[in-house]
Amino acid sequence: MAQDINKLGFKSIVENYDLFFIDIWGVIHNGINLHKDAVEVLKNLFELNKEFILLTNAPRPNRNVMDFLLRMGLDKKYTSKVYTSGQAALNYLIKNYKNKTFYHIGPPRDFGLFQDFESMKTKNIDNAEYFLCTGLFDEYNNDLNYYKKLLETKTKKIMICTNPDLIVDRGQVREYCAGSVAKSFYEIGGKVEYFGKPYPQVYNQSAEIKNKRTLCIGDNLNTDIRGANIQSFDSLLVSSGIHKTEIETINFDKLLKKYDVKVNFIQSNLKW
Repeated sequence: MAQDINKLGFKSIVENYDLFFIDIWGVIHNGINLHKDAVEVLKNLFELNKEFILLTNAPRPNRNVMDFLLRMGLDKKYTSKVYTSGQAALNYLIKNYKNKTFYHIGPPRDFGLFQDFESMKTKNIDNAEYFLCTGLFDEYNNDLNYYKKLLETKTKKIMICTNPDLIVDRGQVREYCAGSVAKSFYEIGGKVEYFGKPYPQVYNQSAEIKNKRTLCIGDNLNTDIRGANIQSFDSLLVSSGIHKTEIETINFDKLLKKYDVKVNFIQSNLKW
């Protein structure tokens, strides 16, 4: 049964762990503003010399998310802790797919992920050797059926998904992520390789995890918490994020059974 630490605060468990994987979107910010209480947690972890990684399912290189957080006002000493699913995918693509032609599914702003091999990008989907999915096209950002129709005859080609998240909340607006497109492709028979939480590779790439007492903090049961479970790490669910409405309307134990995960701690917002 998950322990509610709203009254005790995050400080009540911090000494039990050596390494913290902390989600960014939904925990540190909401897509628009930083959460001051969460930033205070980072400050205290830093002062205690605790190791933490800001691990995010973002389809961009580390440097792009670092710059975004700096513009939001987060101190540089914390932004240096960022590691993205996009970076994990980029390392893999450069090693295995750099000389293969790809069709990009996602908005132009995700260009940073493939600028080192832009010459291999094709506008003709039939010429692509694989699909690089970083999100949804701006003009089809709410229509998953569009992607099923686009890809229904292309299921023999592999899709590289740089963000396994299905949805994200930007302020009060819910948006689809690359994971939803990848799920649609899989449902019509396509093969997908995912980079990011909950898949183990991103944890191993971002930190040395051997023999460390580790806690994963996030707001997403499918990615943050499932990733912790797969790695046998402890977890803390921030309940004001993606699952806020479900938590308010469904018995929490039933919700965990629905997603087939376990949670060690729960807190409405990450707060010291």
